[in-house]
Amino acid sequence: MGLVEKYRFGPFEVQTGARELFKGGTRVKLRGQPYVILELLLDRAGQVVTREEIQERLWPGNTFVDFEHGLNTSVKKLRQVLCDSAEEPHYIETVPRLGYRFVAPVQVDSNGTRPPVNAPAVERAPVAVPPTQIEVQRNQSRNSRRRILGLGVAAVALLGVAFMVVVLKAAGRMQWFFGSSVGKVNASPTLKRYTSIAVLPLQNLSNDPSHEYFTDGMTDELITDLAQLGSLRVISRTSVMHYKGTTQTMPQIGRELGVDALVEGSVERAGDRVRIRVQLIDAASDRHLWARSYDHELKDLLVLESTAARDIAAEIQGQLAVPTASSHSGHERTLHPEAYEDYLKGRYFWNQRSEEGLKKSIEYFQEAIAKDPTFAAAYAGMAGSYSIMGSDALPPEVARAKAKAAASEALRLDPAIAEGHAQLALVAFYYDWNWKEAEQEFQRAIELNPSYAPAHQWYSYYLRAMGRLPEALDEARHAQQLDPLSLPINVTLAGRYRDLGQYDQAMAVIQRTLELNPDFGLAHELLGSVYEREGNLPSSVAEWQKAAELSPNNPSVLAALGHVYALAGNLSEAHKTADQLKTISKHHYVSAWDMAVLYAGMSDPNSAFRWLEKAYRDRESQLPFLKQDGRLARLRNDPRFQSLVRRIGLPS
Repeated sequence: MGLVEKYRFGPFEVQTGARELFKGGTRVKLRGQPYVILELLLDRAGQVVTREEIQERLWPGNTFVDFEHGLNTSVKKLRQVLCDSAEEPHYIETVPRLGYRFVAPVQVDSNGTRPPVNAPAVERAPVAVPPTQIEVQRNQSRNSRRRILGLGVAAVALLGVAFMVVVLKAAGRMQWFFGSSVGKVNASPTLKRYTSIAVLPLQNLSNDPSHEYFTDGMTDELITDLAQLGSLRVISRTSVMHYKGTTQTMPQIGRELGVDALVEGSVERAGDRVRIRVQLIDAASDRHLWARSYDHELKDLLVLESTAARDIAAEIQGQLAVPTASSHSGHERTLHPEAYEDYLKGRYFWNQRSEEGLKKSIEYFQEAIAKDPTFAAAYAGMAGSYSIMGSDALPPEVARAKAKAAASEALRLDPAIAEGHAQLALVAFYYDWNWKEAEQEFQRAIELNPSYAPAHQWYSYYLRAMGRLPEALDEARHAQQLDPLSLPINVTLAGRYRDLGQYDQAMAVIQRTLELNPDFGLAHELLGSVYEREGNLPSSVAEWQKAAELSPNNPSVLAALGHVYALAGNLSEAHKTADQLKTISKHHYVSAWDMAVLYAGMSDPNSAFRWLEKAYRDRESQLPFLKQDGRLARLRNDPRFQSLVRRIGLPS
């Protein structure tokens, strides 16, 4: 038999020398375990390749992984690349409790002579092939090992249990060995140290699409827990969610996110029990380093997540990391399962960031609190929803009162919850104008959770308002490193470049953002702002018009569009915009700040100051940016402007 050079099946071709898969002449990305499994199946086309044979080939006895999860994940990836289905297989058939069989006809090219391998069309019976000498030796060795293990199983079990009891007692984790988790931990002392990691979206294996919010919530919680372990840089949720359902390879994802290691896994829920499977992967080599399964009752889920996070961090850092703080004190107590489920639904809708989604998130957070009044994370989530809505959808006095009450209650229940401190900082900054308290709370949030990207982003806003622009840029950069694919954070970074007059850098960040999503309105708004700073008013008008198309009847966008209309000399359109805003204000909140921006562009300082005074009386959230907003530059020499600066308490 000659050495196989190519396998052909359907529109696909495998070139074994280069270890590459082609479809219709175009290379298809397939690497690592999925590729090896494909070649193994092709070599035995028409025959059953047992799970034990695959394990012996890919995960030999000295490799510590959750074999079942690793195999299932690899076969699923392989089927995705081949556009195949487990239910109606065209290529890979699952043989229950045995293994897999390649069922399509296969043409084999070799440097010698070898006939095509064709799978039987109906019976698909395995073809008897004499074992090679290596296979005979392997089987003999395996049988010998089984006999030895069978004779010594009792003694080994006793010694193993005694050994694990000592080890686990030393690590303080007896409860988890006997009560909750299964799997093996790689104890290799040669494991290299990692400094950055991303948790890819966990897969929903519950066969119920309505549980998707639950799986996304598990991803969020694992990210949150890992962010507090040691000195790891943990990529935020917004960026990793771009890879949900992706077929990209681990090295590709690692390069795009700039991380050393990746975590992937799945969540399977059945009634009041949940199983989380996770595995650690070296991003550069796609090498599986470690895997583990956790099976527990839903009411103990946060303890389950915390333990998983510590185990992963221990593998990455070479030692069990001690959290700087816990974002949820609830990790140490039993949760109300239904309350936690409502909380996950609230986070799901909060992440949509739309007005409708935020309203739904508040409803779910309230339901969670009603079922468990001591649920600090639910209060913090509700505070975040109200803070965001205070920019556009709610009057500032309403948003402030509700956000502050919720954040304060979260911190009363759990003084170490980072999100609660960040939300309290936003209230102190946006509405109370208590600059000292705001900075202290931002810094406390970052201290508790250094990988909490929104805290760095919001702290950047604060530093901008205080006129500390280089520091504001540093915080925006830090947020972007933690969440490189977050559209709002990228826009924040572009805004800090704009504030420092670094327009080329701002443009470059905006262009990358628009490559991710050409219809992201905030990016067009920031681009319009940069064009205005550069004096390119026609381009500025075009960008604000695009933003208005993407967000119809948005008061802030319309006010900014009217502002640049006026600067460009189109006063008639500016006046039309003012009339439109007055009409909108009859049924939707329109901020006084936005009206002031519009009239400043129309060179009507009296009207602009009249609206600014109203914004001051209402304590609107944009007032802290009075000195930094370039659209108000024409008003800065007016004594009324200086009076506002003093009353707000902005630093001179």
